[in-house]
Amino acid sequence: MNTPDPGNPRERVRVTGPPRRRTPSAVRPPIDTETRLGGMYLRSLLREQLRLAAGVLLALAVLVGSLPLVFHLAPGLSSAQVLGLPLPWLLLGVLVYPLLLGLGWVFVRRAERNERDFADLVRGADR
Repeated sequence: MNTPDPGNPRERVRVTGPPRRRTPSAVRPPIDTETRLGGMYLRSLLREQLRLAAGVLLALAVLVGSLPLVFHLAPGLSSAQVLGLPLPWLLLGVLVYPLLLGLGWVFVRRAERNERDFADLVRGADR
């Protein structure tokens, strides 16, 4: 039996699962907001994501926001019927939703690609 040394009392430790606290690493990653290079990389990623969001919003504004102007400039379209439904109702009530889904899909795919490119760039900077 292994008995503790009375001159070196140890604190009892209860192990209930994996450790929850992580010990701070002695090596800091080179890409950090506090470093000049890290700040530049992060600003670049944020700028690219902002450009993507602005592009998607612009596409939405042009495609959906211009419909009232089109109906105003071409009043005949307002009274047109497609499959027994007025064209404005069909465009704004039905066909807008697939457009929104498509724009959302494009946004998510490109945002993920931007993040993958950023991660690849950071991994390259680590080497």
